Amino acid sequence: MKPYLLRLLFFFLLIIAGLPATSFAARDQSVAQRAAAEEAFAAAKAAYRNGDQTLALSRFRSFVLRHHGSADAAQAYAYLGRIFLAQNRFSDALLYLERVTEEERSSEVRLLIGYSLVMAGEISPGLSQLRQVVNQTFSPADQQYLFEGMALAYERLEDPLRSLYFYNQALRAANNREKLLERVHSLLQENNDASLLSEASFLFRNGPIGQDARLQLARKALVDSDQQEALKYLQQILSSQISFPWRDEAAQLMDRFSQGAWLQRDAIGVLLPLTGRYAAFGTLVKRGIELALKLHNSDNPPLRVIYRDTQGDPARARNAATALANEERVMAILGPLTGAAAIAASASAQQNETPLLALSQRASIPEVGSFVFRNSLTTRLQARALARYAILQQGLHSFGVLAPDNRLGREMAELFSEEVLKLGGLVIDEQSYPEEANDFRSQILHLMGKSDERRKTDYRQKSEEDLLDDLFLPEHPEYPSTTFDALFLPDYADRIGLIAPQLAFYGIQDLPLLGINGWNSPDLLRLAGRHVEGAVFVDGFFLDSPYPFVKEFIDTYVETYDEEPSILEAQAFDSANILFGQLDNPEITDRASLRDAIAELKGYPGVTGATSFDFTGEADKVLFQLKIKDGAIIQIN
Repeated sequence: MKPYLLRLLFFFLLIIAGLPATSFAARDQSVAQRAAAEEAFAAAKAAYRNGDQTLALSRFRSFVLRHHGSADAAQAYAYLGRIFLAQNRFSDALLYLERVTEEERSSEVRLLIGYSLVMAGEISPGLSQLRQVVNQTFSPADQQYLFEGMALAYERLEDPLRSLYFYNQALRAANNREKLLERVHSLLQENNDASLLSEASFLFRNGPIGQDARLQLARKALVDSDQQEALKYLQQILSSQISFPWRDEAAQLMDRFSQGAWLQRDAIGVLLPLTGRYAAFGTLVKRGIELALKLHNSDNPPLRVIYRDTQGDPARARNAATALANEERVMAILGPLTGAAAIAASASAQQNETPLLALSQRASIPEVGSFVFRNSLTTRLQARALARYAILQQGLHSFGVLAPDNRLGREMAELFSEEVLKLGGLVIDEQSYPEEANDFRSQILHLMGKSDERRKTDYRQKSEEDLLDDLFLPEHPEYPSTTFDALFLPDYADRIGLIAPQLAFYGIQDLPLLGINGWNSPDLLRLAGRHVEGAVFVDGFFLDSPYPFVKEFIDTYVETYDEEPSILEAQAFDSANILFGQLDNPEITDRASLRDAIAELKGYPGVTGATSFDFTGEADKVLFQLKIKDGAIIQIN
């Protein structure tokens, strides 16, 4: 070998020898890490593609924890987002999707983030993300995410026509069209505006949305007594080959045209849970209605009642209300009894402009619309009646509240405070206790302005003078009196039976006590005895009322069913009679005039108290004021 080559080789060997050994190890380790990351990512993708979502979730989570710096991390976050989207866990999906940096976000990731935000209720930021990718090309499944997200966003932004446009786009890519069509159906029903429906029927005339819009137009025309217009739309639907889920409803409406006048003036629809978990309550309500119908028809032109079983289910209640309004063509609907079912049925009745008199205590039912009323003993009615009695009749102005820490207690305490304030009074102290509590010492002492510091035992040897002083101590410690005029106790009789004796024990005596309908039980007198003497509470029905018409109702009910009625049967009896009485008026010829007559009703003498309806459709009743006197419950109004 030539000398200069030997010298070059020598210098090369010197350079290599001078390099640190760790550089080779680091390079080998980096290569190994990349290989491990690629292998882990491939295994996670394989589990996802094989449909094993649980395994895929575990593997992708492990991947992003161990290899968060990998080039595949953004894709792993996208896969995790998809897994959670499939489970409708939108917040969890966003937790991973939003880890992708703004620079790394692909159209796919922006789409998934936008859809998740909209579904999680963050409409504006979600719509902003979706708008950025609306013109991109995606797989059919992602196209459905895109258009469904846009449709829902515009629906919540109260832009129904644009929402319908994107629902129409989503239907083209959808596998589950029924779910989307249900949402379109609800949207069209909620936005029952003739101009919107007409525009939708034209824009989407070649698809199921247009058919549904025509159906809503037909129903609206029937409500407005425009049978020619309704017939036109129904004929358009039935002559078309376009299918949609409510085609049978259109056919049923068409069948009614051969049966004379549209409305059946002698028919009332009733929605009750006659089977299922609430069937026992539905049966009691039905008894009250049947008794009212029997008494009415014995002296007046007969009326009919058409029952539909809701099973307490909102969807069944909504569909039954629609059928009663459009197929049975009833003048009004009575019920439902349960809260969610009443909300759903009220929305349908309002859309069909059919008067509905609900029996549920669920809040906000009359606020659904002008055709919806409610006749039930609500918490606000009780709070209002107690405040009026205490302030206007008894001249009391300041109040304490001792309430259970549950939904009833919190709601009653808040409403009582509101009603007292309206009348110029004030709740100056409020204490709550655990729902299952049996020791109320701490709360009672706080009402008396004392803290609950348990006395420490004094182990010092007492002098003879101390021992003599102890002989003259009262049996119970003397605490200061309260600073309010009356105490409100919104709980049931069994709990009051525990609270009232403790009030007396700790020194709250001779203070007026106020209660709710839950006090109206023989258990109250048995458990609380003399400790509730003089207390006043309210209820919507009283078996021992001296009113002659209440006695007559109770006697007739006992004669018919061989047992005493409860407030459920009494409320149903009154509600049915309210509707029957209006239909006896020959001037009530359609649903609109019936609705007006119910709204204008004042002081109806019902067995559950004189009943009127306020401007929202809520019953304003004169409740029974009940007092404990000489160990018995008596009516004082």
